[in-house]
Amino acid sequence: MVSSPLPRIAIQSAISDDLAEKMVFVGGPRQVGKTTVAKTLLAEHKCTTSAYLNWDIAQHRSALMNEKIPSGEPLIVLDEIHKYAHWRRLVKGFYDQYGASIQMLVTGSARLDYYRKGGDSLMGRYHYRRLHPFSLMEMTSLPTSTDLETLLHFGGFPEPLYKGSDRHWRRWQQERTSRVINEDLRDLETVREISLVELLAQTLPTKVGSPLSVKSLRDALQVAHETAERWLKILENLYYCFRIAPFGAPRIRAVKKEQKLYMWDWSQVPEPGARFENLVASQLLKYCHHLQDHEGYVMELRYIRDTDGREVDFVVVKDGNAEFAVEVKLSGRAELKSLCYFKERTEIPHFYQVHTGAEDFLVDGIRVLPLTTFCQELNMP
Repeated sequence: MVSSPLPRIAIQSAISDDLAEKMVFVGGPRQVGKTTVAKTLLAEHKCTTSAYLNWDIAQHRSALMNEKIPSGEPLIVLDEIHKYAHWRRLVKGFYDQYGASIQMLVTGSARLDYYRKGGDSLMGRYHYRRLHPFSLMEMTSLPTSTDLETLLHFGGFPEPLYKGSDRHWRRWQQERTSRVINEDLRDLETVREISLVELLAQTLPTKVGSPLSVKSLRDALQVAHETAERWLKILENLYYCFRIAPFGAPRIRAVKKEQKLYMWDWSQVPEPGARFENLVASQLLKYCHHLQDHEGYVMELRYIRDTDGREVDFVVVKDGNAEFAVEVKLSGRAELKSLCYFKERTEIPHFYQVHTGAEDFLVDGIRVLPLTTFCQELNMP
């Protein structure tokens, strides 16, 4: 068993601040800890157990269908309510009826900004936040190479990370994927070929780190291109995987359409280099989402690749301007050829190469450093 990561103090405090202004929607992958965060906030507000309503519980579902919520509670949590086709209209009705008399937190294991069918607009009535798997800086304020190794091995989801058991991790993996496909997907989408979507989900971890060919997936599954793309989008909306687009610059012949794919649970990725790249992608995505959800910046995570095959793994873009670029290597002594090439031809101000070792040095204006140091200096959430 590994030591437990730090409590999610930062996001709990941020949600509490937001609740003082509006409703708060919290989306994130299944079993990432949304319910734990919600119940911690209920305890802080001295609410009773009746303040927690979960659409997956029949008794709670019946009360919500009858538009009833408990009275006298300072905070109400509505969990997985997005599975109800008219959930936005229902939530809007609660908000308009009770106003400032109660605070309301809505959580779900799918993109709440996407599943909006069948309801009136909630524009201006809520703040949206995304809960990610645990990061290095949530495990400890001074992460070590051992912490990184643990996070790489077990992933950032609380249950397998707490247990620190390979046997438990394997069982949890199977159960989580099955529930995402056979429960969440069935509840939210109309898909007849569930077995093919499950096959797609099992295939995706082997595609991490390279430009994703939807055509190859289409051919393997023997379905239309539009169908394969739709299934990918569904898995993205269920926080199973995410894709990043290429970054273009005037002086490079950048590819324009090929996206790269990563998993929300990087421990699914079998190849060590791709798994480490996926972990870094997740850390950077979390950084972008924090600045967007908390500070209000428009953030994008992208990558650079030109038509000659030169590539830098990630570029963080803030309000339309590239902030920094990151190349990921297992070794700190890997070549810097692509980084140097793009450093000369773009306006990106900072270039980094992160690795799993201990070396930290500067060469040709490019900082080569351990991921643990990079996360500390960037003050990643």
